[in-house]
Amino acid sequence: MRAFVRLTSRYSELEHRGAEIFIGDLREKKDIKKACKGVQYVISTHGSGSDTLAIDYRANIELIDYAKDNEVQHFVFISVLGAERGYEDAPVFKAKRAVERYLEASGLNYTILRPAGLASNLLPLAQRFRENGIYLLIGDPKNRTSIVSTDDLARIVVDSVNLDAARNQILAVGGPEILSREDVPKILGSIFNKEPVIINPPLFLIDGFRGALGLFNPEAQKAAGTFRTLLANEFFCKTEEVRKLEGIYNFQLETLENFLQRYLTV
Repeated sequence: MRAFVRLTSRYSELEHRGAEIFIGDLREKKDIKKACKGVQYVISTHGSGSDTLAIDYRANIELIDYAKDNEVQHFVFISVLGAERGYEDAPVFKAKRAVERYLEASGLNYTILRPAGLASNLLPLAQRFRENGIYLLIGDPKNRTSIVSTDDLARIVVDSVNLDAARNQILAVGGPEILSREDVPKILGSIFNKEPVIINPPLFLIDGFRGALGLFNPEAQKAAGTFRTLLANEFFCKTEEVRKLEGIYNFQLETLENFLQRYLTV
C-alpha cells in the first residue's frame, strides 16, 4: 500500500501499519504521476478546505488520467452526499460532481461513495462538550442527518475494490438511523451524563460573516459557501439506501452513539 501524504501530515500510523509513504503535493502533476506508478488501485479521499479548483477538482482529474495510463484495476472516489443537487454556492460540491462525471466516463472500474457526514468530525465538539456541556448548533436543529461511522466508511472503501456489487456504483453512505441535528447533543448528554446547553445561532449570522469575509478574502468567502450549504440543508440516507449498502458490504452499520462511546469512554 502506498500513501500519498503532505510533509505536514501525521502519517506515522500509516507507516506503522506498513504503508509505503510518498510525500508530495497534489498541485504537482509530477508527484501525482510518480504516486500512481505501479499501483493496482487508487483511493481518493483528499479534500482541500479552501483550494477547491486545484485540489478537489484538478488533482482528482489528473489522478484519474494517470490511473488510466497505469491500467489501474479500480478507482474509489470519496464524494459527498448531495453532490448531484446543484448547489451553486458550494464549490466543493460542484467539484465533486464534476469529478464523478469524469470518472464515470473514464473507462476505469470505479466506486463513488457519497458520505452524509463523518462521525470523527464530531470528536472535537464532543471533547469540548465533555468539558463544559455546551454544544454549538448553527441553523435548523430539526434538519435530518445520518452520520456514518468513520471506521465503517474505511471498511467500505477498502472492500469496494474487490466486490463485484460495488463496481461502477454511486452509493450514498450514512449511518443506520436518521437523526435530527438536535439529537447529537442529546447523545453526548447521555454519554457524559450531562444536560446539554445548546447554543443555536441563526444562519443569517453566517451570511453576515461571509459578506464581511468577502471584503478581505474572496477565496475564503467562496469556501465558506460550502460550509453554509452543509449547515442549511439536510444530508441523510434513506432506509433503502442503508439496506443496499449493508447488503453489498455484508455488515451492519454502526450507530453514531456506539461510535462516540467507543472513542470517548476509553
